[in-house]
Amino acid sequence: MRPAARLIPALLLAPLLLVACGGDNVRPTPVAAVVSPIPAAPKPKVGIALGGGAAKGFAHIGVIKMLEANGIEPQIVSGTSAGSVVGALYASGMDPFQMQKQAFALDEAKIRDVRLFSGGLVQGQKLQDYVNDLVGKRTIQQLKKPFAAVSTQLENGERTVFVRGNTGQAVRASSSIPGVFEPVVIGKASYVDGGVVSPVPVDAARQLGADFVIAVDISTKAPGTKPGSMLGIVNQSIGIMGQRLGEQELARADVVIRPKVNDIGPADFEQKNNAILEGERAALAAMPQIKARLAELQRTRTAAHAARHAPPKPDPRCLEEPSRLGKLFGRDVKCDAAGQPVKQ
Repeated sequence: MRPAARLIPALLLAPLLLVACGGDNVRPTPVAAVVSPIPAAPKPKVGIALGGGAAKGFAHIGVIKMLEANGIEPQIVSGTSAGSVVGALYASGMDPFQMQKQAFALDEAKIRDVRLFSGGLVQGQKLQDYVNDLVGKRTIQQLKKPFAAVSTQLENGERTVFVRGNTGQAVRASSSIPGVFEPVVIGKASYVDGGVVSPVPVDAARQLGADFVIAVDISTKAPGTKPGSMLGIVNQSIGIMGQRLGEQELARADVVIRPKVNDIGPADFEQKNNAILEGERAALAAMPQIKARLAELQRTRTAAHAARHAPPKPDPRCLEEPSRLGKLFGRDVKCDAAGQPVKQ
């Protein structure tokens, strides 16, 4: 081949080599992209688990009153025995002041129906009717807040959580203290007080979807003396039986509030005002802890939420300096504003 002929291909290739080796630094071509803002993390669902304790249950009203006064409104409610009574009213939409008004107007005769042929036991039908009247005869699933009443199946001792059906009947089953109330027959099973298996129903609140559970423990602590009445003996016996089991469940709560109501007798309805005041005091004392732990949970949820919704890391190909030779041969990578390759 003549020298001139050999020179022609070299002259044609030279501009391409210059493009590949020199020129301005040009990054991958970006295209318009819409980057959605990260949505806010949902707030934790607060649940309240109201324990059993007969007349001491009025303390629950004081606790709820102080929680709401400090901007904390439980969205999920669970209750055992006396806690199921207050819990049903609260879940129905009553505010704590309305519940307090009902408590002061309560006549014991409205909820006590003794039947002599059953050994002097309270039947419980009046309690059932009383609760149903106050909640507007709505079923559990029709209440404004998710609600669970915890009872004990007499035949096998298993915990039963009522989340559907007749509200008053579920409360009656949860409140049927053995030896004081007749067992409640629902279907083919009989039910007694939920305090036998779940004195403070923390787990029931979790099952309803609570992320943060405030437990209110008003259970009887053995004072070292013998109770002076049959109801007192039964109540103290149930408290002793459920104490160890109750401690295990209380450990699964985020905060435990313990109103000082141990001196109030299980049938001492005249002490309702004192019980409400003790509930208020205990809730106020626990408020710094409640707010701190709620804030900590919210921070944790926010961090996890942000990590799940964080944009992907830029693709390494979108960070490289492309060559002009690559651009000429169609090998340039187009990237969006987030640093991700765009399919062409």
